[in-house]
Amino acid sequence: MTTVPTGIQPISTGRRVKDRIVHVLVYLAFAIAVVPLISVLWLVIKNGTQRFDLEFLTHSMRNIGARDAGGGAYHAIIGTLEQVLLASLIAVPIGLLTAVYLVEYGSGGRLARSISFFVDVMTGVPSVVSGLFVLAFWILALGMPFSGFAGAMALSILMMPVVVRSAEEMLRLVPNDLREAAYALGVPKWRTIVKVVLPTAFTGIVTGVMLAVARVAGETAPLLLTVFFTDSINNDPFNGPQMGLPLYVFDQAGRPTDTAIDRAWTGALTLILIVMLLNLVARLIAWWRSPAKRGS
Repeated sequence: MTTVPTGIQPISTGRRVKDRIVHVLVYLAFAIAVVPLISVLWLVIKNGTQRFDLEFLTHSMRNIGARDAGGGAYHAIIGTLEQVLLASLIAVPIGLLTAVYLVEYGSGGRLARSISFFVDVMTGVPSVVSGLFVLAFWILALGMPFSGFAGAMALSILMMPVVVRSAEEMLRLVPNDLREAAYALGVPKWRTIVKVVLPTAFTGIVTGVMLAVARVAGETAPLLLTVFFTDSINNDPFNGPQMGLPLYVFDQAGRPTDTAIDRAWTGALTLILIVMLLNLVARLIAWWRSPAKRGS
């Protein structure tokens, strides 16, 4: 017979039942959340593998009609990679510097509170608004052409608040003892941030950046207003229309033929694989640059 130590009250049957019910509800909620994700992935993989071949990855849609077989998304893949890269080059430095200011220099001041407020507002802005802003300012007001760079600017507007918030949270997790130890050694504040704070939070910052990339990689509305459509390969994101994978999927899915629908599914699968590959690369970089790895 199990004896209960003196001074410790046994767990009542009612508490055990409540604990079991909560466990069941948590697992049920997890299953409900996972089922739609698995079904979407299964549907995309099932329909996308029919055209996922070398021709699809190495050919464009130039001179390919809606009812013609063949064709590919090479021009859209190039466009997506260049647009996301340009958007990251714009959004990541600005977002990271903003997060550094909010954590290290803002100290709850009026400017810091205003910046935080506008970051929160930008987080909830619909993606089409960023496209409309770039269309009105860059293309209509300044007379610039439709281009991949215009699309990248629209995507960077969507990336910035995600980068700011994720980097801000990671910087706040850095223990103040590390900062105070550096200050005690006479290290300037800017050097402490560069050499101590940022390397400590590097893994979390990289994860936040990849969340921002995944957030914008599949956006269609901003590209519809800033990049326009093209069936040809355009390696120059600063000159002329440039296709992207979200636009490619949108365009092919709107054509009433089975061959076009198959290309749309394969384009969606390709986009998912690109995002997964970028996340894998980011995880490898974070693992390589982690303090435990560098200290071994």
